[in-house]
Amino acid sequence: MSDLKQYIEKRKRHDAEFAEGYDAGYEEFKIGALIKEIRLKEGLTQEQLAQKLNTKKSVISRLENHSEDVRLSTIHKVAQVLGKKLQIVIE
Repeated sequence: MSDLKQYIEKRKRHDAEFAEGYDAGYEEFKIGALIKEIRLKEGLTQEQLAQKLNTKKSVISRLENHSEDVRLSTIHKVAQVLGKKLQIVIE
């Protein structure tokens, strides 16, 4: 385990507020990173994806880089355009 991961795990154990904020922030970040990863694998630019979604490049950029509070319907639409299925798991 890297030093960073060790630090994060130790801090999460001792700071409940940090743990809650970190986990929520990480999940939001992960959605945007996943969309970007799939877009790149499909060989699409942000502009091309935006055209397929009938929106602007700036919307795609915001989705990939600042994906907090994204509507489920938006994620579903992106998944469809990228040829993927959206699955939601509640643990």
